[in-house]
Parts: sequence; structure tokens; C-alpha cells
Amino acid sequence: MPLTDQTTVHGVAAADRPLRGSLGSLVLRGLAAGAIAGIAAGAVAFLLGEPLIDAAIAIEEAVAHTEGTSHDHGEDALISRAGQKLGLFLATTLIGMALGAIVAVIAHHARRRVAMSGPALVLAIAGCGWLALEAVPFFKYPANPPAVGDPATITERTLLWCGIVLVGLVAIGAGILARSWVPARTGSELRALASIAGFLAVVSAGYIVLPAVDEVGAGFPASLLWDFRMASLLVQGTLWLILGAAFALLSERAAQRIALD
Repeated sequence: MPLTDQTTVHGVAAADRPLRGSLGSLVLRGLAAGAIAGIAAGAVAFLLGEPLIDAAIAIEEAVAHTEGTSHDHGEDALISRAGQKLGLFLATTLIGMALGAIVAVIAHHARRRVAMSGPALVLAIAGCGWLALEAVPFFKYPANPPAVGDPATITERTLLWCGIVLVGLVAIGAGILARSWVPARTGSELRALASIAGFLAVVSAGYIVLPAVDEVGAGFPASLLWDFRMASLLVQGTLWLILGAAFALLSERAAQRIALD
């Protein structure tokens, strides 16, 4: 039967259709969406981030030359800068596919417990993923370019970053739990406020407990640091936005095909 109205299929509103498909089909859908998102994020990182990294490396090498030390960013490095730039797309694509598979598994289990359309569900999960894995860590421990950070503290900084990621994940769980505690009859606005309050309470506690890290040298250009951090935020935003949008589009098309059969 041809579609005469794209908002309805067999009298069912498109926004009311649940997420369809087996776990395997959802994972394949997530892998495809993640690959698309990873390529897009890689393009943003290549166009915006790589020139900033080159500028930071130049500063690092100038300082190293002055101090009589060396850094392996040039041709003597295990992987040259040209190789790193080419490998960027492979890295972002693989990361996108991994995240897409994780979103698919979460969506598979979440669809049994929430009354949301398939596209809305995957967009919500992608949004929560961005909050937990990017937004919460970024505002506590933002990304730094080369030449920023003491190599002797890299293990400590890595552990702190893992800790703030854990805080982000717990905060998402706290927001969901707080929402579930509010009776549905009280209205969606109050439930949304409870969710936000639960999320912010955990994030605030994490920000207070975890120590601050500031290893930016006095001579490092503030504009370069700002541009690098904004580029990093844009890359991650591109990854999660396109992952959610592509997964939602694929889910909507799958629902339409199933409804037409």
C-alpha cells in the first residue's frame, strides 16, 4: 500500500510507533549509524582540530628545543603526523560503531520499560550518552592539546577522567531514578524537574569531591587552548548528534517497512 501521509501508516501515528527489530538487527543499525557518525566526526576533527594540534606541537617542539629535550611528533615518531591524520578517520569510525552498538543494546532493553517512539528513544539515549561521556567530563577536565599537561601526571589525570565519566553515568541513572519516584499523575513538568535535580545533585557532588587539574603553562596561548577545547566539544557533539539522528532515521524507516508488510 503506498504511503499517502508520511505521518501515519495503517492509521498509527509515526511518533507512536515503538522501536522495532531483534537485538541483532538493532546492533547492525547501531553499527551503521555509528560508522556514519564516526566519519562525520573525523571530518570535523580533521578540518578543525588537526591544525590546532599542529600549532600546539610546534609550540611544544620550540620549548623542547630551548630546553635541550625532544618530542617524537615528527618523522622519528612511531607513527608520523601524516599517519596520525589518516588514522584519525579509522579511530573515530571505530569509536562511533562501538558507541552505536552500545546504544542499540541499551535501546533494546529500554524499549520494554518506556513508552516512547523508536526515534525518540534512540535520540534520548544518544543525548544521555553525550551528557555522561562528554558534557560532564568536559566541564571538569576539558581536553588539552599537546604541550599542555605534565607527562609525570598522565596516570593520575587518566584516573581522574575515568572517575568523572563514572560520575556522569551515575548522574544519568540518578536522574532516571528521581523521575521514576515522582508519581505520573503529578504531571510531566514536575517529573522533568526531579530528573534534572537528581542529575545535577550527583554532578555537583562529583565536581566538589574530585580535585581540580590545571597544568596549562603560563606561556601557552589562551586563544589556542580555547579553540582546541571548542573543537573537541564540537567533534564529540557531531559524533553523538549524528549517531542519534542516523539511528533514529534508520529506526523510523524500519518501522515503516514493518507496518507496510
